[in-house]
Amino acid sequence: MRDATTAFEQYQAVRFFGSLNGLRCLCIALVLWHHSPIWGSLADPALILTRGFVGVDFFFVLSGFLITTLFLREEERNGAISLKGFYWRRILRIFPVYMLLVTLISFYWIVVKGQDELIPLVKYYYLFLANFLKEDISLLAPTWSLSVEEQYYLIWPLLLTLMPKLGRFRGIALVALIGLCVASAVGALSFLGLRPIETEHAIWALPAAGYSAILLGSLMAVLLHNPKGYGVLYRLVGFKAAPVLVFSALLAALFMLPGELDGWPNLIMHSLMALCLVSIVIREDNAFQPVFAFRPVARFGEISYGIYLYHLIGLHVAWIFTRMVLPEGWASLWFVTVLYIVISYVISEISFRTYERYFLSLKDRRPFGGLVSGKAR
Repeated sequence: MRDATTAFEQYQAVRFFGSLNGLRCLCIALVLWHHSPIWGSLADPALILTRGFVGVDFFFVLSGFLITTLFLREEERNGAISLKGFYWRRILRIFPVYMLLVTLISFYWIVVKGQDELIPLVKYYYLFLANFLKEDISLLAPTWSLSVEEQYYLIWPLLLTLMPKLGRFRGIALVALIGLCVASAVGALSFLGLRPIETEHAIWALPAAGYSAILLGSLMAVLLHNPKGYGVLYRLVGFKAAPVLVFSALLAALFMLPGELDGWPNLIMHSLMALCLVSIVIREDNAFQPVFAFRPVARFGEISYGIYLYHLIGLHVAWIFTRMVLPEGWASLWFVTVLYIVISYVISEISFRTYERYFLSLKDRRPFGGLVSGKAR
């Protein structure tokens, strides 16, 4: 096993984490399975088959880690974090596809289909508040997770800039915030009178499960950025075969944890996800690297943002086509699943190569001045 000090220096020198797109592929594959009609047709599916939704949680952990790592390295490199640069890059990456999707889907259901009762919901999507909605506009259900991420992007960078000289306490602050999320999820804050507020279209609640996942990713970034923290994690999961063991532990947890995954079971799952992530970034030559860096796998992960947003459209189209050519039955469920994955991929590939690429090409034009393009992606 390599010396931890040498390994830390090599980790700090990495500008592109070679296994992350592969992890994104795994995350989006779980989401695609979750919306497949196959497992839902089973009379008594195994618990593990019902848990494709955890792909979103894994996305949260990954996002928290990557964003915080970029911030910490930028701060070390330049002496400060450029909020303007960060928000400019996030706007160019997130907004074009998201706003296009919300606009087109809302127009379809409200104007074309005449469902005027959906009009009050539209503003929640545009303001990234969909995670508080009681109901969704059809085909926009996945956008709740984008709302969680955007809320994180708004708050966490500001907190980092407010405590630039308290680096060693950033981990403590993250642990406290994670604890707050878990306490909120299990209702432990109700004695303070902090209860959800219900309005006509939304339920406004304190941060809970989704936020703890993204904050755990941030905590891993803070620990790995510190030589001592890195040393502890390196001794724990710094050996080449560590991903095999940690991912197996996560799989076992998904078999055994209680059905709803609320509160502490959720924290256990998120903690294992965080360790899985650490095990593939702490060293580039990890055991999963050949699979995660395999070009088709990495490409699927690279465009996973588009696949995530477009996949319900793909499913909708696949169902329409399948009902035209196949009778109901087991074969039709598999046909829908395969077809909707292909459609989602094709739409996302076209979007990425044309529409998204134009906006991404603008990220280095520095409209605000002094932008820094992070590359540890």
